[in-house]
Amino acid sequence: MITEIINVANLKCNGCANTIKKSISSLEGVSDVVVDNDEMTVSVNFSEPASKLEIVEKLKSLGYPEATEENGLLTQAKSYVSCMIGRMN
Repeated sequence: MITEIINVANLKCNGCANTIKKSISSLEGVSDVVVDNDEMTVSVNFSEPASKLEIVEKLKSLGYPEATEENGLLTQAKSYVSCMIGRMN
C-alpha cells in the first residue's frame, strides 16, 4: 500500500472535496481518499494498478492540478464546474 499526499490548486470547499473523493475513489487500486480543504491537500492510499501519475492526471482533468503546475483559466473553470457538481451530490 502506498500513501501519497498531493498539494493541489483550486481546492475551495466541500463541493470540491466531494468531487475529488468520488472520482479518485473510482480508480482501480485506490482504497482511501482524504481531502483537506484548509491545507489544500489530497491524501490517497493505493496499490497497483493505480499510480501517482494516474491520480495526478485525474485531479488535473477535474480542475485540481498539482500546486506546482500551471493553473490556467481553463483549469480554474473546470474546478468551478467540478465544485458545483460536488455540491449537488
